[in-house]
Amino acid sequence: QVQLVESGGGLVQAGGSLRLSCAASGRTFSSYAMGWFRQAPGKEREFVGTISWSGGSTYYADSVKGRFTISRDRDNAKNTVYLQMNSLKPEDTAVYYCATRTRRYGGSSVDAYDYWGQGTQVTVSS
Repeated sequence: QVQLVESGGGLVQAGGSLRLSCAASGRTFSSYAMGWFRQAPGKEREFVGTISWSGGSTYYADSVKGRFTISRDRDNAKNTVYLQMNSLKPEDTAVYYCATRTRRYGGSSVDAYDYWGQGTQVTVSS
């Protein structure tokens, strides 16, 4: 059974920063890609970014490119992936989810992922 638990969400002013964490358990975390998605009220869940199994490859949505960075602990011992969010904007307000898939490289589609966390709320005030 795979479990993903996000943390680190909260309220921040526009221009500020937050770092989200996603702790994984239940299988060989280090072998598979991870992704981050977000969902604002009344909107569909959208892709934020993904990181490969080794951490050597990342890919981001245009809306966050240059502001958000995904990383995973270097030796994967902590089974944790991070989403560093800088220069936050009110339109970044959403529930943020991490997800994993049984492949080494991630995708940008919700359907590409097999397991999901419960989400963490990020609110950016103007």
